[in-house]
Amino acid sequence: MPASKSKFRLPPLSEEHLNPAQRALLDSMRAGPRGKGVSLGGPFGCYMHAPEIGEAIQQLAAFCRFKTRLPKRLSEFAILAIGRIWKAQFEFHVHAREAEEAGVKPQTIRDLKAGRVPAKAPKDERALYDFISELHQYRRVSNRTYARVQKLLGDGGVIELLAIMGSYTLTCMVLDTFQVPLPEGATLPFKEPVVG
Repeated sequence: MPASKSKFRLPPLSEEHLNPAQRALLDSMRAGPRGKGVSLGGPFGCYMHAPEIGEAIQQLAAFCRFKTRLPKRLSEFAILAIGRIWKAQFEFHVHAREAEEAGVKPQTIRDLKAGRVPAKAPKDERALYDFISELHQYRRVSNRTYARVQKLLGDGGVIELLAIMGSYTLTCMVLDTFQVPLPEGATLPFKEPVVG
């Protein structure tokens, strides 16, 4: 199904009309690991409407995406799992490609997209899946699940996994709240939930 035409809930911005705080945020994002290609699409355009908090959000997100100790494959897997929980169309669309390039198997991506347990995923991805699922379902993690992830990532790695989860949960909330559209011609990964 083609991308939904849900109306973006924020007034669109153009680079020519950014105020000084917005320009500083855009320059900061472009000076970081995302590079000069940062545009006002996706969550970045939303952050421009509150540039002071947008700067803090983008700094955390940049660390979680580019500097974490987790291998890129596991980081992208976690991002997809969070995107699926939130049914964040834009997030899943962007990071499905990133995850596959990082080594997440296409079948695993299809399973996550369909809401299935990725039964054929490697043990490390399954450990993260169980951790993420338990934490979201029960607001707690069992000793067994915690021990699997702690053995895999170490104490600092567990904290960084939680930071990835928190950062991308915030991103998903922003994307879903403001109905950020997918790129033209893109296909929605999920059936859009009906609200009220």
